[in-house]
Parts: sequence; C-alpha cells; structure tokens
Amino acid sequence: MLTYLFEYLEKQYQLPGASLFQFSTFRAGMAILFSLIIATAYGKKIILFLQKQQVGETIRDLGLEGQKQKAGTPTMGGIIIIMATLIPVLLFARLENIYIILLIFTTVWMGVIGFIDDYIKVFKKNKEGLKGRFKVMGQVVLGLIVGAVLYFHPEVTMRDHNKTIITEQFTVEEVRGEEIKSTMTTVPFFKNNEFDYGSFIGWMGEGAKEYAWLIFIPIIILIVTAVSNGANLTDGIDGLAAGTSAIIVFTLGVFALVSGNIIFSEYLDIMYIPRVGELLIFITAFVGALVGFLWYNTYPAQVFMGDTGSLTIGGVIAVIAIIVRKELLIPVLCGIFFAESLSVMTQVAYFKYTKKKFGEGRRIFLMSPLHHHYQKKGYHESKIVTRFWIVGIMLAVATIVTLKIR
Repeated sequence: MLTYLFEYLEKQYQLPGASLFQFSTFRAGMAILFSLIIATAYGKKIILFLQKQQVGETIRDLGLEGQKQKAGTPTMGGIIIIMATLIPVLLFARLENIYIILLIFTTVWMGVIGFIDDYIKVFKKNKEGLKGRFKVMGQVVLGLIVGAVLYFHPEVTMRDHNKTIITEQFTVEEVRGEEIKSTMTTVPFFKNNEFDYGSFIGWMGEGAKEYAWLIFIPIIILIVTAVSNGANLTDGIDGLAAGTSAIIVFTLGVFALVSGNIIFSEYLDIMYIPRVGELLIFITAFVGALVGFLWYNTYPAQVFMGDTGSLTIGGVIAVIAIIVRKELLIPVLCGIFFAESLSVMTQVAYFKYTKKKFGEGRRIFLMSPLHHHYQKKGYHESKIVTRFWIVGIMLAVATIVTLKIR
C-alpha cells in the first residue's frame, strides 16, 4: 500500500534514491522495523488478552523438570507472529507480485489450520487437537496449490543463459537471455549445480517434459508437509522453534537477495529469478516477527506459539525455499527440524520393531523429539536451546557457502 505512494512521490517530485535496489532495501528495513514494533509493543496486549480468555496450555506429565510450572501459560501466540508479519507486508510489499500473494496465502492457510488445532485443545479440552489426517490434508492441499502456481503461473520464470554485461561501476549495461518457464532447481556442492525435475521423465521423449508437473507437484507437497511437521515437532521448549526459524529465514533472505538481483546472480553464477527480490520484504517482516515473539517466548516463556505459529512457520519456510529454488538445501539449512523429525520416526519404528521381535518395546532415545532426550539427560532447557541455535547458525553458514563451493 505505502509502496505505491512512495513510487508516486518519487516519480512526481523526483525524490532521491529511486533505484529499484535502494527502494527495495528501504522497504525491507521498514518492514522489519514495523514487525519488531508490532510484535513487542502489541505482543504483550495479546498475551494479556489470551490470559483473560483463559487460553492456557494444558501440560501432559512427561516427567520433565520444570514442566508443571508451565501449565496455564497462554498458547496461540502464533497470532503475534502472523499479525506482525502480514501488517508490514500489506504496507510495504508489492501485492500484485505472485510470490508475495503465495506467501500471504500460505501464512493465512497454515495459520487457520494451526488455530483450529489449538482451539480444539484449549476450548474443547481435547489434548489431541485436530486429527492428524486433517492436518496432513491441509498441508497436502497447500503443497498442491503452491506446486500448481509455481509450475503454471506465467510470472514464475527464470532467465535463460543469463550472461549480463555489467560495467565497472556495477550497473547493468545489457541483459541477455529470455525469461523461460523451468523446473530447474539448485543442487548443492556440484560444479554444474542445477537440476531439472523434468529430467525424471525426459527419457520418455521430447514431449514428455510437458508433463513434468506430475513429478514437480508431488515433490512440492512432500517438502511442504515435511518442513511444516518438522517445525511443529521442534516447538517443544521455550524459544527453540522461534529462534531456530529466525536463523533459517534470515538465510533464505540472503538467497532471495542474490537470486533476485541480476548483478549478484551474475557475479555468483547462480540462476537469476525475476521478481523474486520482492520476497525480501516478506522475509524481513517475518524475521522481525520471530525475533519480536522471542522477546516473550524465551525462558521462562510468557507465551507459547502453539500450532498456530509452528505450522505457519514450517509452511512459510518451505514455500520460500521452493520459490528461491533452494529446496534441496533444506536437509542442511533446516537440519534442526530434520533431526527432530528423524528422532521421532526412528524412535517409533525401533519401538514397534523391538516390541514385535522381543515382546517389549525398546527406545533409542530417552524421549523424542530430540530436545526432550537432552532434557531427560539433565540439561537445562536454556542450554539446549542455545546449543541448538549455535548448530543452526553453523548449518546456515554451511548453506550460504554452497553459493561458491561446488
């Protein structure tokens, strides 16, 4: 909204700093500033409102230290993250941009699913919340929509054979290559680091690639579902999911910046994705919202994000990674989510296997997800969270390094 006002004033009165890059960074700065203010200033009011409505977390007795003291802490705090993200985006982003539209839809869609789950837990007194199959169904539908839009929408393109002529003053002199529809993505650590999903069926003939969506869309569904559930499992102790997610989203912001800028993409020899630079507005707003939420979510937490927040975070991270064509980096970048999910899957599988073979179930971890294993070992949750953040930063650095190491 304000974007269009700024552009009008620039054209009308020839205001300084009218270059696209300068204007985008200005809007990104305003977005993160507004999101921080909204999350911190209004977050307290939302927490007080949730307390008044008795929207308290029901804690199951898992035998963890300090667990009982958390009973009654307000949940559904994901509302703070959603509100602090969407308001700056609506103010500063170009709302006709297909990627912005897709991320707004993702935020609202996953937020609604998470809110329904939290509502059932809190007000219907059902600890199980929304049945798992309905959650997965919602994630699958989101993946289907995201995949279809990214495959069929005419504005979702990349530049073919980007060999742009750049002057010594780092200005664009000539842009070569055409915008094309493509199912290309990035494969880390390989010299020719691009992979086309269409190659899965390319062997069937020249016309076969027209049906690449049969491969592309199911892969998108799998990614959205996996990352969303991974974020949900990570949300188990104070500050873990929000802090880890802020690191991940910030890293994706770096990829959006270089992939959406023709000069940076040419210098780094990576694919240039037109119009993806606008993601920077959404990403900075989202990072600001997560950091602002952490103000109240660090130990001891004054509010929990609930599924309203965790499902939204996972869905947004997955969609951003797919848009900037870095989804194959998710196992590295989202290594914390991956480890949490893997710990649950291996724990359940091993328990079932040993119960069938020996008559009694055995466990690999003291408790899953992984962060509860360390709690059972006697580590304070603040130490666990800090160390997980450190690992998250190391994984983020490793991910960024893939821009040049091939």
